[in-house]
Amino acid sequence: MDAFAVSIATGASYKKPESKHALIIALAFGGFQAIMPIIGWLAGLTFREIIKDFDHWIAFILLALIGGKMIYESLKIKQAQKETVTLSAAMVLVLAVATSIDALAVGVTFSFLLASSLAIAVIIIGLITFCLSYMGFFIGKRCGHFFETKIEIIGGLILIGIGTKILLEHLFFQVP
Repeated sequence: MDAFAVSIATGASYKKPESKHALIIALAFGGFQAIMPIIGWLAGLTFREIIKDFDHWIAFILLALIGGKMIYESLKIKQAQKETVTLSAAMVLVLAVATSIDALAVGVTFSFLLASSLAIAVIIIGLITFCLSYMGFFIGKRCGHFFETKIEIIGGLILIGIGTKILLEHLFFQVP
């Protein structure tokens, strides 16, 4: 959702957006959103045996923090997004990394929860991010910043809800 929101803001800030700009943004965002969970998953595997007794708390805290951060950032007015943007490789890289840091943390939670479906999750994450980022770029050009804040709030609430579900399942519904 934050990649979608940044795509909307980026599209809104271009004077003459082109399909190639949207494609570059979508490839970078989708690629980093797919790679970062793998890195997080590998890191989580290293520590899984050490923290398996409280992994549900880690998943809850990480998802709640990420969701809370998304909500907090959506409520701030970002001056940088109001200015006209020019596409550069450095800007795309910074935006792609910044919007995928939360995917790294989610990848850590995958190492506790997923057995064999990491590849499917990563493909879905990458494809959905690619599509939403591509569409978001053009939505931003047409609709400006109207959707941006609302999408980040919804995404943040969803992440907090997922974290809460994981915690409640492990605390109250786990089969011994």
